[in-house]
Amino acid sequence: MSNVTLRLCLASTAAALMLAACGNPPPKAQPAPAQPPAVTVAQPARKTITDQDEYVGRFVAVDAIEVRSRVSGYLEKVHFTDGQLVKEGDLLFTIDRRPLEIALSQARATLAQARANLAYAESDLARASQLVRDRTVTEQVFDQRTQAKRVAEASVAAQEAAVRQAELDLQFTELRAPISGRIGDRRVTPGNLVTGGTSGNTTLLATIVSIDPIRFEFTFDEASYLRYSRLAGEAGDATRVIATPVTLKLLDESGFSHTGRMDFVDNVIDRSSGTIRGRASFANPNGLFTPGMFARVQVPASPPYAAFVLPDAAIGTEQVRKFVYVVDGENTVRQKYVTLGPIVEGLRVIKDGLAAEDRVIVSGLMRARPGAKVTPQAAAAPQAKKD
Repeated sequence: MSNVTLRLCLASTAAALMLAACGNPPPKAQPAPAQPPAVTVAQPARKTITDQDEYVGRFVAVDAIEVRSRVSGYLEKVHFTDGQLVKEGDLLFTIDRRPLEIALSQARATLAQARANLAYAESDLARASQLVRDRTVTEQVFDQRTQAKRVAEASVAAQEAAVRQAELDLQFTELRAPISGRIGDRRVTPGNLVTGGTSGNTTLLATIVSIDPIRFEFTFDEASYLRYSRLAGEAGDATRVIATPVTLKLLDESGFSHTGRMDFVDNVIDRSSGTIRGRASFANPNGLFTPGMFARVQVPASPPYAAFVLPDAAIGTEQVRKFVYVVDGENTVRQKYVTLGPIVEGLRVIKDGLAAEDRVIVSGLMRARPGAKVTPQAAAAPQAKKD
């Protein structure tokens, strides 16, 4: 066999083997079936809820006093530091006493003179009484001496009142705090003339505002007023919303941690705004609340009721409706429409649409689709966050 013939035979054999290989390919490995996506599920927690309305308001002092003098004179001394806390009866200002001491001495001297005149008139009348019985003096003279005694008595009474007034004016030279609270800055320095009295041009010396307790004023609309009144009426409270407990937070606080009580609701709804004024009272032992400060207050707007709570991240939105995904017994995702309430302690209130045994998807919503299978991983019931 020649070399050419041998090469042709080998080529024919290789081609036949290749054709055989193409006709019977080796079996391929089949891919493993895809596992359903993993999601975290939890049963909704049950909690007693009270709906709250929230308002912005301002603190006001229970008592606010303008310190003014009742007598005129030169200011002699200031007995406080600007902005300090003062107690009722603390000495604040002293006005020069010397002119009023002189006036008191003059009033006492005039009183002594009036009493001397009264003593003379009484003795003169006593003599006239004996003489008129003896017919030595006429009835007219007796009446004149009687009148003189009465005039002397009236003069004594007037001078006694003048002495009491002078003593009172002398006491008014010491201005004391009429209430306990925080005093502002002094408006007049020692050495200046202070105008006193009861007229409108008296000199303002300082202001004092009470600190503890303190009031918080806010306004709410007519619909809220009706809701609060009916709620209080259902509770049998004849005073309507008075004494309703409320909570408050300051502008730099995250939670409503301060508690107080309503103590006043106005008797007229404002015709221009359609709102009515309410007021609550809060303890302020540390002086944190200051008159004029803004804050937010929550007022109960419903009786307590039982509701489910979930993390707000578990809530989905479909146009105007809200829904949650739940996993049934076959690990299939189902969609449930729910009615939402407020957020309480970091959790969303679900008023309607859920059952206690529902397994709600609280994590992995993007991997879940209604009707699809999932791999649920149980988590603890949602816990409220404390502020």
